[in-house]
Amino acid sequence: MLDVYVNIKSLMGVHSTPVTVLKGKAMDSIDTVDDAYLIVRDGRVAEFGPMRDFKARYANGCGADARCHDLSGCYVIPAFVDAHTHIVYSGSREQEYEDKIRGLSYAEIAKRGGGILNTAAHLHSTSEDELFDQSMRRLEQCISFGTAAIEIKSGYGLSTEDELKMLRVIRRMKECSPITIKSNFLAAHAFPKAYRDDHDGYVDLIVNEMIPRVADEDLADFIDVFCDEGFFTVSQTACILEAGLKYGLKPKIHANELAVSGGVQVGVEHGALSVDHLERIGDDEIACLRDSSTMATALPGASFFLGMPYAPLRRMIDEGLAVALASDCNPGSSPSASMKFVLSLASIKMRLTPVEALNAVTVNAACAMDLAGEYGRIVKGGKANFIVTKPMPSFSYFSYAYTEDLTRQVVVNK
Repeated sequence: MLDVYVNIKSLMGVHSTPVTVLKGKAMDSIDTVDDAYLIVRDGRVAEFGPMRDFKARYANGCGADARCHDLSGCYVIPAFVDAHTHIVYSGSREQEYEDKIRGLSYAEIAKRGGGILNTAAHLHSTSEDELFDQSMRRLEQCISFGTAAIEIKSGYGLSTEDELKMLRVIRRMKECSPITIKSNFLAAHAFPKAYRDDHDGYVDLIVNEMIPRVADEDLADFIDVFCDEGFFTVSQTACILEAGLKYGLKPKIHANELAVSGGVQVGVEHGALSVDHLERIGDDEIACLRDSSTMATALPGASFFLGMPYAPLRRMIDEGLAVALASDCNPGSSPSASMKFVLSLASIKMRLTPVEALNAVTVNAACAMDLAGEYGRIVKGGKANFIVTKPMPSFSYFSYAYTEDLTRQVVVNK
């Protein structure tokens, strides 16, 4: 099947040479073709270029099997890569939303059994089939928002069997999803009630029981730890990451959401693909990241929902770092999968230009998901994953009009 898109106002994110990561000033540049055409054959980009070339080459038409799409006034941009989500969960936590409105902090809610432990209790009583059904509905929403590749974490099980249940659900989602999914083993998300006074005992359970079982069933691509104040220490994090690495699980880190925790440094030391959150970060962390291949990933949806500081991405980019953005979609601190809203927050609250924000959720986010060069761009011979906008006056309008539905079509090919 041949799909021919013509009269595109601007085709963005096209690359004639491989681009796997963008750092510093390079994040504010993007290759475009104005007044463009794009041809997709069997799910892959066959060719693209200016309309003048199309008119000369296809003056007699594109063939009987071609479907033509007139995109006058529309932009075409690479589909989003969401490199940090928790969309496999059961139920919701709107009562805690009310608690926050009444003045309770995230830490206070967690201490009285809310937060992650609340979701873990719901998940424990939910069957695998029901959990799969709920999670697939969320995945379908992610795709409708323009996401073509997504990372999904466990971490609401907090016991061997419930963590395995979550990861098996993610595996089922991989098998039937039209988009690429990476699974992340995050049993080190919180300490379950049974280990409230025995944190090292829970670390031992993760290292000596959970990780071998996860590896035996080949259930995860990555391993993650919530290394932060009141959660997992630097030494506990290192122990878990090293155990995961022995089984081929690539590290990622939740770091510096609540305090300057040492999570950035332990992540970089162990070759983490990304360190995520970074609401609290200083000179030492920036210097550490500058000399590494670890992606600094911010989650502005959590800052918005919890009223926390935003990661200082403007400073980080100005200091020459590569940064990514993700939705952090989860029931407690960021109940939204809208990457368009993430783009808006990045510009409104974090002072990224619209182009910097787009590169952060495409090229750099793909790098944070170990998909560098495969996603986040439009390249001849590559998978056709892109978003067609509705007619807009400029690309900046896409994130400027932060509540307006500006997506005309999402094209995804696994």
